[in-house]
Amino acid sequence: MIRPLNIAAIGNEIAIAWEDGKESFLPMEKLRAASPSAENIGERDLLGKLYGGTDQKEYPGVTVTGWKSVGGYALLFEFSDGHCTGIYPFDYLRRLADE
Repeated sequence: MIRPLNIAAIGNEIAIAWEDGKESFLPMEKLRAASPSAENIGERDLLGKLYGGTDQKEYPGVTVTGWKSVGGYALLFEFSDGHCTGIYPFDYLRRLADE
């Protein structure tokens, strides 16, 4: 697993310098829309029934107000709209940046 060496908010993007030398620039609104939280994508019960989630795909003007490391595998971003429950594994962040 490739880990970030440095993370910074630059304008309306989160810049990540990875340990393999790659740099990623993720728009804050895109990060919010891509939150892997149950609030965003819902969650399934044992029978596969989906509960919750949202159809909202755009979050204009939403910014990242902070972030925290989660274990040694992910980041948790805090957003200006109050959202702070999505855990973004490092490999998920890399995929988002490559899209």
